[in-house]
Amino acid sequence: MAVSKYKGIVDALASDIRAGRLPSGTRLPTHRQLAAREGLALVTASRVYAELEAMGLVSGEPGRGTFVRALAPTHDIDQQAVAADVVDLNFNYPALPGQADMLRRTLRQLASSGDLEALLRYQPHGGRPDERAAVARHLRRNGLPVGIDQVLIVNGAQHGLATTVMATLQPGDVVAVDALTYPGFKVLASALRLELAPLPAAGPAPDLHALQQLCATRRVRAVYTMPTLHNPMGWVTTVNHREQLVEIARRYGLLIIEDAAYAFLAEQSPPPLAAIAPERTAYVSGLSKSVAAGLRFGFVTAPKSLTPSIRRAIRATTMNAPAVMTAIACQWLVDGTVARLETQKREDARIRQSIARDVLAGQPQVSHPSSYFLWLPMPEEVRADQIAAALLREHVSVSTAEPFATSAHVPHALRLALGSTNLDTLREALDKVKRIINEYTYR
Repeated sequence: MAVSKYKGIVDALASDIRAGRLPSGTRLPTHRQLAAREGLALVTASRVYAELEAMGLVSGEPGRGTFVRALAPTHDIDQQAVAADVVDLNFNYPALPGQADMLRRTLRQLASSGDLEALLRYQPHGGRPDERAAVARHLRRNGLPVGIDQVLIVNGAQHGLATTVMATLQPGDVVAVDALTYPGFKVLASALRLELAPLPAAGPAPDLHALQQLCATRRVRAVYTMPTLHNPMGWVTTVNHREQLVEIARRYGLLIIEDAAYAFLAEQSPPPLAAIAPERTAYVSGLSKSVAAGLRFGFVTAPKSLTPSIRRAIRATTMNAPAVMTAIACQWLVDGTVARLETQKREDARIRQSIARDVLAGQPQVSHPSSYFLWLPMPEEVRADQIAAALLREHVSVSTAEPFATSAHVPHALRLALGSTNLDTLREALDKVKRIINEYTYR
């Protein structure tokens, strides 16, 4: 078959999908039907659908067929792409009343009493000693006993993940991850050409038997995990599960990358993995969720053997964290502002979860009682991309499972972020979610 004909079929189908002539949820002809209709070999028809799937336009589901995917706005790069009249249940940027005034007061204090000349110069890669000491005290209060020589300040938790991976892994390395995981790590792995090996769930935790089997058959270099308030599932794994994970990591020489971005929301949780296995764990967190998304301040703790290479990665990427932001963040760590905001946001998240349980009563939900998100599995006959597209037409933005999925199987589910709008608007948006799911369920 001529390449031009094959490409022409791909282009024609892609054009019909993008123009809406083939709306989301449309079941396309089977591979055999497409081959007969277009005069193609069966293997070439399969290639047509494979290329459309690689373009993100269709999804193939075993036993069901090939379907047109919803073309929702892309938020991977620009989270501000959500229109002003759209309720954002896609991304979390929780803020409490009065935080802007708190920032104004702190900026005035900084302007009148700080060493502003010092803030105009380059800072040490990884932060000044007094700043790293403030972070270390904060972490010790939260169950992670570290010294300042293990702490590095970065430009937000995502930057912390990036510098950790750059310092410790090479292109082609295999990293074990949950089958549903934080999309930002997927983006990072793709950019740095890491191979992600998905682990299925075993109850409210990753399957450690699957991890052990993976390590026995592949040269796995690291495991990326969120033991305290997993995003998107809301898990908090048990002490026993953490100890078993550490035992596997020690046996096979794995680096543990512990993402604790949402850990502050879970009270009385077990010790961090970094406290159980400090010799092989890089612990990454920040203040984006506990304080504000615009405060690009994060921190990494790591074994002393790894901190020089992570410091070099900081220098190679941003030279140092922004001095003014770091000064504000450290002042709030020292004066108790961060601790107060964490307490208030835990209560705020509990209220939002209560609203979601009330409004979505009767819908299966997976969540933590004080988290800012929940997982909403769809009824068997309902496609998540259709629901997301229908909600967007009603000015509500949600995420399907696809950005979180690392395995070939993508469940039909929605991940709802609860922290980015006021309570009345949240309730109205959740009402729309339930109504539209019911409309598609009972068609």
